[in-house]
Amino acid sequence: MNLADSYVIGVDYGTLSGRAVVVRVSDGTELADAAYPYPHAVLTDALPDGGPQLPPEWALQVPRDYVQVLQHAVPEAVRKAGIDPARVVGLATDFTACTMVPVTADGVPLCEQPRFANRPHAYVKLWRHHAAQAQADRINELATERGEPWLSRYGGLISSEWEFAKGLQVLEEDPEVYAAMEHWVEAADWIVWQLTGSYVRNACTAGYKGIYQDGRYPSADFLAALNPDFAGFVTDKLEHRIGQLGDSAGTLSAQAAAWTGLPEGIAVAVGNVDAHVTAPAAKAVEPGQMVAIMGTSTCHVMSAEGPADVPGMCGAVDGGIVDGLWGFEAGQSGVGDIFGWFVRTCVPPAYVSAAAERGLDVHQYLTEVASRQAIGEHGLLALDWHSGNRSVLVDHELSGVFVGQTLATKPEDMYRALLEATAFGTRVIVEAFRDSGVPVRELTVAGGLLKNRLLMQIYCDVLNMPISVIASEQGPALGSAIHAAVAAGAYPDIRTAAEAMGNVQRNAYLPDPENARAYQQLFEEYRTLHDYFGRGGNNVMHRLKAMRRAAVAGRTTSPIGVSS
Repeated sequence: MNLADSYVIGVDYGTLSGRAVVVRVSDGTELADAAYPYPHAVLTDALPDGGPQLPPEWALQVPRDYVQVLQHAVPEAVRKAGIDPARVVGLATDFTACTMVPVTADGVPLCEQPRFANRPHAYVKLWRHHAAQAQADRINELATERGEPWLSRYGGLISSEWEFAKGLQVLEEDPEVYAAMEHWVEAADWIVWQLTGSYVRNACTAGYKGIYQDGRYPSADFLAALNPDFAGFVTDKLEHRIGQLGDSAGTLSAQAAAWTGLPEGIAVAVGNVDAHVTAPAAKAVEPGQMVAIMGTSTCHVMSAEGPADVPGMCGAVDGGIVDGLWGFEAGQSGVGDIFGWFVRTCVPPAYVSAAAERGLDVHQYLTEVASRQAIGEHGLLALDWHSGNRSVLVDHELSGVFVGQTLATKPEDMYRALLEATAFGTRVIVEAFRDSGVPVRELTVAGGLLKNRLLMQIYCDVLNMPISVIASEQGPALGSAIHAAVAAGAYPDIRTAAEAMGNVQRNAYLPDPENARAYQQLFEEYRTLHDYFGRGGNNVMHRLKAMRRAAVAGRTTSPIGVSS
């Protein structure tokens, strides 16, 4: 293979859109990219076309939106790159996780069947679908009671975002959909199935989201204790052949070649998660190199020589990022989503007008105004739990908090306090790793939020450590392209490909000692609030969520499984 004349495509499936990037195999140069927003975005209020209303904490998607990314973004990126499609030798995808698709035996999503078109449980459950918290609580209680050995690999708690909790919710709330579901498939694997015609389960989501440890899932006996009808969940719905990261899952089918304009028969890599696939793009494939992929949420991934019990982690998986090392994952359920919520709902028209007069968007304007403040000047402290807490508390019943607001508080004060809160949340995660014997020696940031220089400097000062940044605006897509190159045989393994194709700017931000000292004081206050509301000092957030659900349920005229 002539690497100089060969190209690969990486496709990154995010929360709201899919992005494709064309990458040169020899050196990782990105020639062009293109994005395609999902037509249905995220379903949080109701199903499409006048379908039934959804309860709180639901987040669904329409799977055909994912196929349209292949039909639009991939050919557009190739066109913009100006390359001959015949020179593309491989394709790889990554996905948000845990995002689950209930399908038939041949991979057809249940929501595409007329009889299930108005049944919410027949749709894709997006990663931030948190309505399975009650099922997650029962899984955790039973696993703790029984001393299940796999529980410690997940920091002692299983998330409501993951495969088992969501699957149990389907069974208990719509048994008919559950019975019709022949495969419970990660979207990361479903899209590869559409590309190749073959279903291969990827090792990453199996380990991190599917409780697959030491070659097995939780036992049928454990599942039956949760619900007798759940005993066969693994064997009947979930278990499947597992492909290793960087391997080929198959080749591009004729149908997918027609969608994308790429040559039929090129290699398609085993699926992967958007966060984990970014580590090679950041050249962070050695122990102690953490990558924080900062977008709507933040995922923190890193590798270590061996397993360790880290409280509240999303998993420790052998080969979960690169072969030969244990991959760790942690995360924050809301980061960019929180900033977006604030701008949508809490900014007065005068600020919107002022931003427009300056030719700035509201985020840029608030950042500029907030950057003039001294640390602590706004007098505020916030908890970044507007979408729950993924790590280290693993509790999606938690919610956001502002402390210190007065009649003098301004939008830029609150905006900066939210920026700082997410930095404090990341520090809690970094310290949990360190205290468990898995030190973080380098932090590299990827994702759309690295464009905000104030945010990056706040993180640097709060963590009191240098921050490197990935030198790509499409980190996950570049990481997928690296996996595509390995699957196509251009490189022998992910480490070799990462060294040739990855792109990182080391120590792009350095901590200011005075700022670090000031933030230490605020962080200590944050930890006090964090532990008070998050570790049982006051469970008011849980009670408020329960009251909200009860109030909404009082207005519901039909059960969620069946449309009225």
